[in-house]
Amino acid sequence: MITISNNSTQGRIDESKLIALRKIHPGNSNITLKRWLFVMLFIFIAMLFMPWTQNIRSHGVLTALNPGQRPQTIHSVIAGRIEKWYVNEGDLVQTGDTVMFISEIKDEYFDPNLLQNTVDQIKAKESGVASYMEKVKSLDAQIDAMISTKSLKIQQGRNKLRQTELKIQSDSTDYVAAKNNLAVMVDQLKRYEELFEGDLISRTELEGRKVTLQNSQAKAVEAENKMLIARNEMIIARTELNTIDNEFRDKIAKAESEKFASLSSMYDAEAQVSKLQNQYANYDRRTGFYYITAPQTGFITRAITTGVGETLKEGDEIISIMPAQYDLAVEMYVDPMNIPLLRKGQNVRFIFDGWPAFIFSGWPGASFGTFGGEVFAIDNFISPNGKYRVLVTQDSEEEKWPEALRIGGGADGIALLRDVPIWYELWRQFNGFPPDFYTPATVGEQPGKEEKK
Repeated sequence: MITISNNSTQGRIDESKLIALRKIHPGNSNITLKRWLFVMLFIFIAMLFMPWTQNIRSHGVLTALNPGQRPQTIHSVIAGRIEKWYVNEGDLVQTGDTVMFISEIKDEYFDPNLLQNTVDQIKAKESGVASYMEKVKSLDAQIDAMISTKSLKIQQGRNKLRQTELKIQSDSTDYVAAKNNLAVMVDQLKRYEELFEGDLISRTELEGRKVTLQNSQAKAVEAENKMLIARNEMIIARTELNTIDNEFRDKIAKAESEKFASLSSMYDAEAQVSKLQNQYANYDRRTGFYYITAPQTGFITRAITTGVGETLKEGDEIISIMPAQYDLAVEMYVDPMNIPLLRKGQNVRFIFDGWPAFIFSGWPGASFGTFGGEVFAIDNFISPNGKYRVLVTQDSEEEKWPEALRIGGGADGIALLRDVPIWYELWRQFNGFPPDFYTPATVGEQPGKEEKK
């Protein structure tokens, strides 16, 4: 009862006899309230010591694990004009199926007999190469013949030179003999003149001796002349020998020059043949680009360039294709502050768009509608959005992801970290500290014994 006056009724009225007072003011209400407060306080304190799983929340997008399984666009390798479509949007195409046919728009490829004309040019150039090869062979034979003739001519010149040397020796011997004979005749003439002066011989005998002396002089002069002629012939033979060597050197050098010129022309023709063959291969390869085919099995999702008669440039996008077979993964971005807490193989829980879920982020075991994954790769460089990209794949030990998931769908990821008491998590959140960085237990150690760092 509320006391609103100085006249109190306590002790003067027996409240136990008044039913209305007992109903509005029971005697044990304070005890019951205290009990409830103690129970709630105990429950609150007990909850503070319950385990709480630290986590990192991040939004991601479904993608394909293999880059070759992600959506791609088909490009035109060459410039052309769209002539015919073979597919529609949503069609399933196999590898190598024709998507469209384009025609040529460049004037250098308009010739309908372009390939055959290129083949004819190649054959003509190959014939030119064969002709140059035959000319080179003929020049080689000519050079060999010149070398053989040069050897014979030089041997002949050396023999002639040897003959002149022997002749010089013979003429020199005759000349020496003639000189000796002349000296003897001069001495005899002097003695004959002395005998004539002493009237021992007649004038006729003296004049005969003079004639003999003159004949000896003539023979000496003749022998000297022969010797000089032989020496001149030796000089001529040496000159001819040098002339033969120089002449054949010039002829051989000229033939070799023609040979190398022919080789150069042959190599140039071979280069032109290779160039034409490369050009033919390019032409042949280009004709295969008129039919644009599917690079892999998949679904045609969207036609980027439409219509018939439109022109395309090299590298223009034509259609986009989604591979039929792909391994799903989630591409999510994590703040730089939390990236040291993640590692390959770490567990991640996902909430996919379109799938209802009941989430307790701190108690993953009590959550419903989430799917498990594990970290597959972590980028070593930051993305343009200021975060690090993390690629997460399905956890093979948990329930498979729904088959109805499609690439590009949204996914909320919860990376599970260390188990801590609730009071510690509240204290960490209140102070703005990051989650604990720890090293997981290795094989053979007891679970729960992580080394906190």
